[in-house]
Amino acid sequence: MSSRLNSTAVVSHIKRLAFGKANDAVKLAFIPPERLELIDELDLSMVSEVKRGAKGEVEVKLLNRVALLELLAKLLEGEAPRGSEAESFFTAMDKAAARLGDGK
Repeated sequence: MSSRLNSTAVVSHIKRLAFGKANDAVKLAFIPPERLELIDELDLSMVSEVKRGAKGEVEVKLLNRVALLELLAKLLEGEAPRGSEAESFFTAMDKAAARLGDGK
């Protein structure tokens, strides 16, 4: 795996998230506590937060598709000037990829 992500790969990933299905996130809410090994089989890329209460209730929060689409539109239109939120996002993604490449 490359230690640096390029902007094309990041844009592609944002597209997948913005248009992805949340089916497995719904399945996650219904997995009984004694079957948590099933989580490994789910695509949870759309999930931003999960809470399981003491009485068994589950709250699953998904990524904000509107925000992803807005970011994607700006990136595709080239409206992300230096010092923008998009640049900060790419910098953070590069750092995360570098850490993954180092095994940290």
